[in-house]
Amino acid sequence: MTEEWDEIGYVISSRYRVTVLKQLADGPATPSNIASESQLSIAHISRALGELREHSLVTLLVSEERKKGRVYGITDRGAEIWEQIEVKNLVE
Repeated sequence: MTEEWDEIGYVISSRYRVTVLKQLADGPATPSNIASESQLSIAHISRALGELREHSLVTLLVSEERKKGRVYGITDRGAEIWEQIEVKNLVE
């Protein structure tokens, strides 16, 4: 249970990570799609994607070599964490 709370705390401590996970919970997206939908800087979105990817909460759905059109999706673990965040009403 503590590990799950650590992950939840990690996500909700950054509005960028929250935004990215929320968007990917609705379906796969590119960093530019997420940035334009959220009206946040693509640099912040890209960094949040990298951080979430390191925690195995999101995954790159295209080959690593692809530089444009990089599509990301939420992992099963990421979906579980996002569901807990929503159920416990931890973000607005």
